[in-house]
Amino acid sequence: MLPLIALFIAAFAFGTTEFVIAGVLPQVANGLGVSIPTSGYLISGYATGIAVGGPLLALATKKLSRKTLLLGLAVAFTIGQAACALAPDFASMLLLRIAVAVAHGAYFGVAMVVAVGLVPEDKRGMAVAVILSGLTVSNVIGVPAGTAIGNLWGWRATFWVMCALGVVATAAMLALLPRTTGSSSPSVSFAREVRVLARQQVWTSLILMLMLMIGQFGLFTYITPTLLEVTGLDEGLVPWVLLLNGVGATLGVFLGGKLSDWKLMPSLITMLALQAATLAVIYAVSPYPLPMVVAIVIWGGLNFAIGTPIQTRILAWTADASNLASSLIPSGFNVGIALAASLGAAMLNSGYGYRSLPVVGAMAMLVAVAVALASYISEERSKATPPVPAAAE
Repeated sequence: MLPLIALFIAAFAFGTTEFVIAGVLPQVANGLGVSIPTSGYLISGYATGIAVGGPLLALATKKLSRKTLLLGLAVAFTIGQAACALAPDFASMLLLRIAVAVAHGAYFGVAMVVAVGLVPEDKRGMAVAVILSGLTVSNVIGVPAGTAIGNLWGWRATFWVMCALGVVATAAMLALLPRTTGSSSPSVSFAREVRVLARQQVWTSLILMLMLMIGQFGLFTYITPTLLEVTGLDEGLVPWVLLLNGVGATLGVFLGGKLSDWKLMPSLITMLALQAATLAVIYAVSPYPLPMVVAIVIWGGLNFAIGTPIQTRILAWTADASNLASSLIPSGFNVGIALAASLGAAMLNSGYGYRSLPVVGAMAMLVAVAVALASYISEERSKATPPVPAAAE
């Protein structure tokens, strides 16, 4: 359990630095002499770094021992936070954020593989949940704390604190990760890495990931104006609703881990169907504050409960060539986030209004149910079993 805690701390650090920028964006824009819309590129640039750079770095470093690689990524994170705190202008800040994001994308891919390798097969889902919880806890604790620090002492102080967190994460992994966390299967060729992506369990899971992100971020991207304009909440209550959503997400991660270790596909199909129903409920109750808040919390829990088995399934079905596939997990999520935000913007610009967003999400979840059901039936008919993990050299 201690090695998983070390991986969790680093996941928390990466998650906080990705999302905390939104909390201090006006201060960053003012400090670097750019407009707030321009400073928004610090968010989209980070997502691009994860999606594109993460898989490339993971493949380029696959011959390193995983402990060495994880420590290197944590050191890069730490140095990157100090450099961001000292950034003299917007261009350098953007480049530094992208560099940290590349390390972020590679970290989560490698950490997932290491985590499932540290536990018995029937605990893989919970191991994935521990890493994922680093992201959800960063939203519940890290982002509000980082924002408060930025408000009190300036945005550069936020990045100095993130640098200190990087030191803690590096020390924890150095002390707690076993030395036997070996190589990333260097004998596996790139062609084989690509071939495992053709397994139906893998590419269908990536489709499920995209549908999940449309169901989540199509609405979440615009959750504040939805709560203000449709639900009629007071502006001061919105952060508390988001906090409750984050608490629901954290609980959902561990629920998803338990269900993944119990009956992965039946649980996943059921939760996808429940999420479709929840989004339909959000559409129906969005003008009514109390039911809307309850639905938002349930929705947040299901979002992350669903994410755990999807990732566990990808890792299980690519265990014999996991480098590329595992690094595609954070890439897939970030591509999905960008797609969902763009789709939401297109809907709003077409005049459909905020209430259209959960409807689109519900439709995406129904597509996911159909894909998951077809994939499960095919898997059961073929009697296929997940591959044996490739032996580390």
